[in-house]
Amino acid sequence: MVHTHRIALGFEYEGTEFSGFQTQATNAQVSTVQDQLQTCLSQIASHAVETVCSGRTDSGVHALQQVVHFDTSAIRPMQAWTRGLNGLLPKSIAVRWARTVPDSFHARHSALERRYTYVLCSEAVRPSLRRHQVGWTHHGLELCAMQQAAALLVGTHDFSSFRASQCQAASPVRRVSELRVEQSGALFFITAQANGFLHHMVRNIVGALVYVGSGRLSVAQFQAVFAAKDRRLGAPTFAPEGLYFCGTHYPDYFNIPKPVALEMLGGHTNPLKA
Repeated sequence: MVHTHRIALGFEYEGTEFSGFQTQATNAQVSTVQDQLQTCLSQIASHAVETVCSGRTDSGVHALQQVVHFDTSAIRPMQAWTRGLNGLLPKSIAVRWARTVPDSFHARHSALERRYTYVLCSEAVRPSLRRHQVGWTHHGLELCAMQQAAALLVGTHDFSSFRASQCQAASPVRRVSELRVEQSGALFFITAQANGFLHHMVRNIVGALVYVGSGRLSVAQFQAVFAAKDRRLGAPTFAPEGLYFCGTHYPDYFNIPKPVALEMLGGHTNPLKA
């Protein structure tokens, strides 16, 4: 019997050129982050490697700290799973860390909460240099109204009004522990943390908050849409470009780095600041 051990990787990617994270078995012509990662991992390990991720992302969505695990019989120094792997990967993907984890660690099932941040640019003229890194609206946005609406979603609720029609989750109920909206000049940062997210849930929430911020929905109307549990009443799904998967919270004993912040507020660095 071949002995294997489990490795966890943390990596970032710019999702513009990929058709999401997950391999698409029914469409081998598209390129996904998982395709690229597994191909390069298999070269390092000298055997076929399959990965399990903490949270799948859609086409055009970015990640600051995606986490995967994989099992391998290969004995390699940790830098082979970081610097060696980065030498093979396209420049839009970079592994930040690697570590051995117990077999009880599972990138998806061990997760306690996941975290996303949507970066939204509110300017009269569309951005050019940052067009793949931020969502954009030409409307001016009222921060206070958006914050009031966002606060209504914190807690355990049925999020059917923000669930994509093709969502395959068994239940629309999720526990949102944090949903905040902050502003830095023309940029708005919408951060959501929950025990899980429905398909397009964050982008649908962003679309509704933009409606509130621009005055197309009052806070009371937003609350009514939420309470109706009917996706047909919600605002359109917002663009993927501004969405970042920031990471996953795991039990401390696994020693996995916490989610990464994407904001200049509170002392953090904002790499998107002009």
